[in-house]
Amino acid sequence: MKELQENELESIKDDVYLLYLYTPFCGTCQLAAKMLSVAEEMLPGVAFYKNNVNYSPVFAKAFQIESVPCFLLFKDGKLVEKGYAFRSVSYLYELIKQKTSETSSM
Repeated sequence: MKELQENELESIKDDVYLLYLYTPFCGTCQLAAKMLSVAEEMLPGVAFYKNNVNYSPVFAKAFQIESVPCFLLFKDGKLVEKGYAFRSVSYLYELIKQKTSETSSM
């Protein structure tokens, strides 16, 4: 997962990507990052990025981030899923696969 700064978040060009928002001292965030790294290996067609939300207050406010860990899943430049419950690797894998394979009807 590539770390991005707040000023880089608007310039992501991938068709499908997941942005993982975290804070470094959050234990749940560390577990979520491990789950996402496994999902990343299983989903080569999806770009994975991460951002320390402590340094991205404007972005966090714009996307109404309520807590961390949080993930934002984008397809064709549009937010298709926002989640706070990571649950398991299989849950994340299936969710990402489903949301990114759906036709753009949103």
